[in-house]
Amino acid sequence: MVCAGAGFGHAAWARPAAGAANGAVVVFRKVFKSSSPEFTEIRIPESGPGTCDLRGLDEEPNPQSLDIGAGLREKIFVLTEELRDFRGISLDVKRRIANLGEKTFRYEKGGEASEVKFNYTINAKAGQLLQIFEAIALEQEDMATLQRRMKYDRLGVNEALVQVDQDVRRRAVAQPERFLPMLEQIAGDSRFLEIARQRARALIDFIRSGGK
Repeated sequence: MVCAGAGFGHAAWARPAAGAANGAVVVFRKVFKSSSPEFTEIRIPESGPGTCDLRGLDEEPNPQSLDIGAGLREKIFVLTEELRDFRGISLDVKRRIANLGEKTFRYEKGGEASEVKFNYTINAKAGQLLQIFEAIALEQEDMATLQRRMKYDRLGVNEALVQVDQDVRRRAVAQPERFLPMLEQIAGDSRFLEIARQRARALIDFIRSGGK
């Protein structure tokens, strides 16, 4: 599944979108062979939609538009500023750690870029930023699975909803309100199983109540 990006490993970074070349962009990339997904790249600009690419390393880039709420965008840029826009910092721990995937934070603005790579970090600010990007990636993955089931496998919608429900309730996704349009469609469509419709209604109430 995808959200933006190009290449993998040491491949060139994706070019900024037209009209956004001079605006700041915070980028997260993760490359972890044999995981699912193997490649993740999320681009968050100062304004407008972001992009997200989740895929296998041997698959072609297929960036998807990503809606970012103002509060989440601000938090990403505040943390990036607190990390000095990734200039001259080291995040990796100085001891042997199992391979958890090569992660990169990158800041682009006005044709210039600064970045830092790490496998595992104990830096609190970097940990918060990593958690946000991983939550965005999981959210995109769950949304893509649910959309696919709604379109091609109505009987499998409830199974996808179980996973969405779990991830939303354990607060593992970044913006649970993004699921509301699909949940409302499921809840009101008799072509879906009643158990799926009931689950969708319950999750709608949970999200709208702020998780109470």
